Amino acid sequence: STMFLVGLSGGIASGKSTVVAVLRELGCAVIDADVIAREVVQPHLKAYQQIVRYFGTEILLENGEINREALGNIIFSHPEKRQLLNSITHPEIQKEMLKQILKYFVLGYRYVVLDIPLLFENNRLTKFMKYTVLVYCDPPTQLSRLMRRNGLSQAEAEARVASQLPLDEKRKLASHVIDNSGDRESTRRQVLRLHARLEDSLDFLWARLAAGTVVAGLGGLVYFLLRHFIS
Repeated sequence: STMFLVGLSGGIASGKSTVVAVLRELGCAVIDADVIAREVVQPHLKAYQQIVRYFGTEILLENGEINREALGNIIFSHPEKRQLLNSITHPEIQKEMLKQILKYFVLGYRYVVLDIPLLFENNRLTKFMKYTVLVYCDPPTQLSRLMRRNGLSQAEAEARVASQLPLDEKRKLASHVIDNSGDRESTRRQVLRLHARLEDSLDFLWARLAAGTVVAGLGGLVYFLLRHFIS
């Protein structure tokens, strides 16, 4: 057996963070693309230096970090600048994601979850995933959660939801759907069922043992095998 990739996405206020929390509780390997995107633009890193060179120091906060809101205002009103920013950050994000994937491969994980908000909007990424998972909730629930969470009016919340690909459209593209319209326990049960289907620890036993040699050393594995065959 070989490790495979699972793409996870959702929509604004659909509850993806709830699903990720359950996956982490289960000990799953989860790589958060948003976290990596923030890390690769920290001061003195390659992407940071290029961004400041092209966008100027006016996008910086007093502590020297990038003002994400100011940069966001620039790129959303200028598509060519958004493409420039993507050309700077995406290679660095992809390199860091690959490093983390390789780490989990060495550690013997059966699968790795890539938490990517725009997974279904960016068709380039879905081809690398064996499975794709959408965290779904019905539109009225999504709207009410967003209004309550962000303190928005109905019109403001509707505008934010409308700026994304509708969840009903994403649902058609996903190989698995977690319906988060109900309570947390219902969502948790769905995640547990999905994890059980994806994780096959017996089939992956030898890969785990091979990874164990990296961590524990060959001697530990030999000792384990001797005990196994002698008993």
